[in-house]
Amino acid sequence: MQDALPGGAGRPEPPDFAIRARGLSKTYRGRAGEEPKAALNAIDLEIPRGAVFGLLGPNGAGKSTFINILAGLVIKSGGTAEVWGRDIDREPRAARAAIGVVPQELNIDPFFTPRELLEVQAGLFGVPKAERRTDEILAALALSDKADAYARSLSGGMCRRLLVAKAMVHNPPVLVLDEPTAGVDVELRKQLWTYVRSLSAQGTTVLLTTHYLEEAQELCDRIAIIDHGELVTHDTTEALLRRLDRKELAITVAEELPAVPPQIADFAVELQPPRRLIVRYKPSAVRIGDILAAVREAGLTIVDLSTEESDLEDIFLELTGRRARESAAAQAVRAAAGEASA
Repeated sequence: MQDALPGGAGRPEPPDFAIRARGLSKTYRGRAGEEPKAALNAIDLEIPRGAVFGLLGPNGAGKSTFINILAGLVIKSGGTAEVWGRDIDREPRAARAAIGVVPQELNIDPFFTPRELLEVQAGLFGVPKAERRTDEILAALALSDKADAYARSLSGGMCRRLLVAKAMVHNPPVLVLDEPTAGVDVELRKQLWTYVRSLSAQGTTVLLTTHYLEEAQELCDRIAIIDHGELVTHDTTEALLRRLDRKELAITVAEELPAVPPQIADFAVELQPPRRLIVRYKPSAVRIGDILAAVREAGLTIVDLSTEESDLEDIFLELTGRRARESAAAQAVRAAAGEASA
């Protein structure tokens, strides 16, 4: 468990929340003739210590703004934020020392080797030479054999891993991965997943933004979704998956079916001729045993069945899609009101 900040600025007890935001807001000034744009609107969010936390949202939702405020790269317009118990305004150096950020962009000096890049990064964070873990980090990210090669010779996947390595040189208790697997192959993605799990097991808090929803579902303990700068939902991954109370049961039978048998017609059934039935139901109201009993009562022989549950993508699309529809409706109402007043 990481209970101290780099450079010896430790605390006897680590905070309960690795990241804490209260009313966090950011409004960017509009260009000439344009209205100001609210990127974050009074975000309240607490990320528990040691969690793998997913921050999801469409492009332009405010995810990067949130991260950049925590990292000290963007000045907030309002509210408060803490990283590892350190207020980003009152203790900016300590707050920045507690966080490592892996950006989306591949911002690597091509004329340095991975070993040199990690040494320079460690020096910038004031890590004494005796405490540096350059070789350990390179080995953990499968970069040992490229440690002394110029960064310009690395593949895109290796550069992505090198960014993770750079963010870890000062042993931060909080690691932010901003779209870490964007554009990388499946094998590398699996390697990064394994590394994230190992970091979590050691006590590092990981904040992950990703557009791969299966990635968030696979890795994250808790998930928050933001859209148009506002927090749409925040819950455990398990609780979010329970929100969409629907399942789909596909049943293949031995007999050809000209129509849905009356014994199962009371369920929401779709017939896919000649032998397949699709039953859509709410697990909270219907038991799968009742469906199967009705199929047997109809004298049908089941040869195969499968179930499909709601996943995070369904929840994401429903929540963000609903907000988009509500926003469009509100704009239409405002436009109508404007025309009426004119």
